[in-house]
Amino acid sequence: MKQVTFNEKVSSAISLMSSMYKLLGGSEIMQDSHDYEEQVRSAVKQFATSINAKSKVFSDMSLLVNATNKIPLSGLDHWERLIRSEFHNALDSSAKANWKFWEKPSQILTWLDLISWDGYKREKTLRTLSGAAPNSFFFALAFRRFNDWVPQVREAAREKLPLIVEATDPKYVVDALCATLSNWNSWGRIEQKDKDVLLEIISKEKIGNALKAKIISSSSGPMQSLMSQVGRTPVLDCYLNEIAENAIQPSVRAKAYRSQFEKRMVWLEGRKFEWTDIRYCKGRVKPVIGEREVSVYVEFNELLEKSSTDTSSIVRRVAAEMLIRELDNIDEECVRLANLFASDKSSTVAERGRFALKKLDESKTQGV
Repeated sequence: MKQVTFNEKVSSAISLMSSMYKLLGGSEIMQDSHDYEEQVRSAVKQFATSINAKSKVFSDMSLLVNATNKIPLSGLDHWERLIRSEFHNALDSSAKANWKFWEKPSQILTWLDLISWDGYKREKTLRTLSGAAPNSFFFALAFRRFNDWVPQVREAAREKLPLIVEATDPKYVVDALCATLSNWNSWGRIEQKDKDVLLEIISKEKIGNALKAKIISSSSGPMQSLMSQVGRTPVLDCYLNEIAENAIQPSVRAKAYRSQFEKRMVWLEGRKFEWTDIRYCKGRVKPVIGEREVSVYVEFNELLEKSSTDTSSIVRRVAAEMLIRELDNIDEECVRLANLFASDKSSTVAERGRFALKKLDESKTQGV
């Protein structure tokens, strides 16, 4: 029998993984990413040329805006590095080509200078910008200045971003918020006063309406996590019932129902390390949870009825859990729902239904 070496095993495994990746559409994803990069590189170069064009008073961002419209906001670190490097090199080449020793070099500040290597330029750009953000990508770049390593840049962001929000399409703001709130707990330089400004932006009525529409209509993405973070403010309180009934994602509906049942919003503040046994240097990372009371406008029985007939077992599981919590205040309708849960096709829901019926039988026996 032929012996297979370790290297041959590794090579075979890599080949298998590559085949599976292509089968699942990985090659198309890589091609799309490459196409996006080429479009962005080309648009950045043309934009830099338009800045240094002698005959132009202002720069043309249309190609750059069109190119960045397609960029997913989940990988902004990569796109910042790529665009920053490409923009710097393109500006440098264009300036050298048009250089004349009797002319003093000058450059206008643009949205791309928000990601400049120069902290002074990032700060000056924030203080200079006025009007609306051209799209979600550029507004997300502005939001990321809250985590800038230069304190003066963060201060400029606190002062200017609320003004830019007023002029910007709420859809752009909400898309940028989705990218920001999903990972701001991992930002090491953002301060509480920066978070307060972000929460102030979220609390605006037009932003709240756009957030509600985004949360309801999104079929993918971390909408449940976004809803939790937005729950730091009361902006979604009056929309919880609408979200519970109409959201596409079952986990979002379940979150909205749970928040109404419990009359509170819960979110992840961050994580902290705690020792479990300092003698042996053992410890664990513990989540830090925040919560806030909410006003609920729907009666418990009505909420239970709606959630018990939801198409998703995730939501019905929440309903069954809440039924168990309220067994002391049970009525005939709740007994009917307990039987309904016990016969549910989902094993996790049925288990809770059977448990509720068992507790009800025990209560009757003790009462007798």
